Amino acid sequence: MYGKMKEFLSAELKSLKEQKLFKYERIIESPQGAEIEVNGKKVLNFCANNYLGLSSHPELIKAAHEEIDNRGYGLSSVRFICGTQDIHKILERKVSEFLGTEDTILFSSCFDANGAVFEPLLGPDDAIITDSLNHASIIDGIRLCRAQRWIYNHGNMSNTEEPDPATGKTLKGLERCLKEANEAGCRFKMIATDGCFSMDGDIAKLDQICDLAEKYDALVMVDDSHATGFMGKTGRGTHEHFGVMGRVDIITTTFGKALGGASGGCISGRKEIIDWMRNKARPYLFSNTVPPATVGATIKVIDLLTASTELRDRLEKNTMKFRREMTEAGFDIIPGVHPIVPIMFGKYENCSQLAVDFANRMLDEGVYVIAFSFPVVPKGKDRIRVQLSAGHTIEQVDKAVKAFTKVGKELKMI
Repeated sequence: MYGKMKEFLSAELKSLKEQKLFKYERIIESPQGAEIEVNGKKVLNFCANNYLGLSSHPELIKAAHEEIDNRGYGLSSVRFICGTQDIHKILERKVSEFLGTEDTILFSSCFDANGAVFEPLLGPDDAIITDSLNHASIIDGIRLCRAQRWIYNHGNMSNTEEPDPATGKTLKGLERCLKEANEAGCRFKMIATDGCFSMDGDIAKLDQICDLAEKYDALVMVDDSHATGFMGKTGRGTHEHFGVMGRVDIITTTFGKALGGASGGCISGRKEIIDWMRNKARPYLFSNTVPPATVGATIKVIDLLTASTELRDRLEKNTMKFRREMTEAGFDIIPGVHPIVPIMFGKYENCSQLAVDFANRMLDEGVYVIAFSFPVVPKGKDRIRVQLSAGHTIEQVDKAVKAFTKVGKELKMI
């Protein structure tokens, strides 16, 4: 019975390889960090979500070991049966305090949190208004609910619509979508957006989004996975960055990036929404609880970040230095302040292959980066996505810039 499927998949996989779009996985032979070992060689890692350099931090490892000793390896249960320990409630309280929200519910990942958040709250009489570049997990979560959907052109807050010259599709601003949802008589309206967009490194205009939400009586949901721990003056996230703490109704985020890099995620926000999720969110009700080691280490992360902004300050310094020097070197990068720094290849001939060749040459120079191509990014928007970390030293940032400059000249990009 598998014969036809095997033939189909083999042809599709061959096509991916011919287009240079097949994803190969490099094997890391060391703990995660600013310096890792690949193929027996030490290289600098500039493509991890390890924004604060905490993935292998000794205090986190110690905390994880302690909770394994104190609370075991796993719970073998969902939360509402026999999967809630005291440490789960401690972590939920600490996350709420850190984010400035009323309550928090834990999930095994932020992908699960985004898969859970829409369906219990919104039905056929309601509206979701979503940014066109939102993360795949938001898109999939929206697909699971029956609400009416509006998609607004990325970052466009206006009350306008115009045809996309590339596709002919109508592009609408956020305010236009909100007006249409009002005219359709929708009961509840929710604006859904990434806080920071993972491919471009740009930041949602949360101040304007919150203003429009208040004007049109809509809820605001933000996935802050690429911001929690380091965006904003004290690292609370994009809602702190824009001065709208208390105005965002729902925040989803992950513990698998800046907050230690293991796994786990959450929905944080209004108390009644969180209570409803405990009763209705399917990934919460039918998935195992977050294991004690992850809970213990994440509690330690929150304590570290509450006590000091040293790591987010160092990350900001590294980010500004890298962005400035790469721009001066002549690379095409998307402007911004986020530690995601996309090096763009779209204006060059054979951009997909060029990005792959560039990344391979960078590894030869001792710098680990990865090329991104379709379908992860749109065709013609190929890039190398650099991610800075507080774990990088100034000397390591200098080495990366020098390697980029050397390879860029070799491949006639600069």
